[in-house]
Amino acid sequence: MLPLWAVVAVLAASGAVLLFQGAAIVFAYAMPVLAPAPPDARPRPRVSVVIPARNEEIDLPGTLDGLLAQDAAGLEIVVVDGSSTDRSREVVAARGPRVRGIEEAPLPAGWVGKNWGCWNGALATEGEWILFLDADVRCAPAAVRTVVDWAEAERADLVSISPAVEMGGFWERLVLPFFIQTVLTYFRAPRTNRDTSRSAIANGQFLLVRRDVYRRLGGHAAIRGYVLEDIELARRFRAAGARLRIAHAPALATTRMYRDRREMFEGLLKNIHGTEFSAPRLVGGFAGLVGLYLLPLGVLPLGLLAGSPLLAAVGGFLWLALFGKHVGFARGVGAPAAYGLLYPLAVGYYLVLVSTSLLRGLRRRPIEWKGRSYELLDGGHTNR
Repeated sequence: MLPLWAVVAVLAASGAVLLFQGAAIVFAYAMPVLAPAPPDARPRPRVSVVIPARNEEIDLPGTLDGLLAQDAAGLEIVVVDGSSTDRSREVVAARGPRVRGIEEAPLPAGWVGKNWGCWNGALATEGEWILFLDADVRCAPAAVRTVVDWAEAERADLVSISPAVEMGGFWERLVLPFFIQTVLTYFRAPRTNRDTSRSAIANGQFLLVRRDVYRRLGGHAAIRGYVLEDIELARRFRAAGARLRIAHAPALATTRMYRDRREMFEGLLKNIHGTEFSAPRLVGGFAGLVGLYLLPLGVLPLGLLAGSPLLAAVGGFLWLALFGKHVGFARGVGAPAAYGLLYPLAVGYYLVLVSTSLLRGLRRRPIEWKGRSYELLDGGHTNR
């Protein structure tokens, strides 16, 4: 029989877990969903699309063909090649002259490759709006027009959308739904749309900015050393009083984030702390994953072993709530519902990611991505 104080402590912890898990559901329902807008003949500002590309011959054809099929008039499309060693240049050249390819200069010290490509592309374009698009994002014909119209209607300065995520294989379907919900919860994504909120998140896969505000704030040059460039750009826009908007838009764009298990592991690993390493933050993240997702599953067996009907009932409810939520998220992002029942395995995968990140960070190992290395900074410091 457990002492009263222990029962009270377990009940209080269970309540905190339920509140946290419920927050993810609230945020998911609060996220606006952007659907294709019907066409009209209104004049619109010119948009320049900048695609930083490094060895993207597999994804670029679909991305560029989607842009060429846009119903937005006067679209300027620029692909910035980052020393590709595959056929990326040929893919771009085959779609000229509507698609213009430029070669970026050698990567300067202190710059992350994507930021250097985005900055070079921004300087080479003229549109009132700049759309930074990843090379693996395929857009529906109304995507650019719809997002620009939304940005104009909201008088926003930075707008981004989250595309539908294609998942091919066991590990993507297991891990990516959990990844999406942790990002949604950690950054309190829908609150970004409140002008009075301090929350600031953007999705670098599809990120639209007003050129004048972007240039005034220093653009990607001001965040040159950040791997999580979209988050840092959003924070700088927010700090400057600019207006941010974000929406889920599965009908406007689609992406296949990672092509195999190894690429997914390295891709998610680089996002754990980017170039800003903080051991206490990672240890806290590890503890949070265990305490919020795994330990609550022990309340039911604890109640049964201790002969406490109250704890057993609370533990049973926790099982229903946790597994039900993850089944819902799996379905919501396009994975089979059954993968939600395997969410403890997804948490274990993330624990391996966090542990690997901590060990690499303590050894001062650089971030590796797409054949380039980026030295770590201490958490809280910036790379100027």
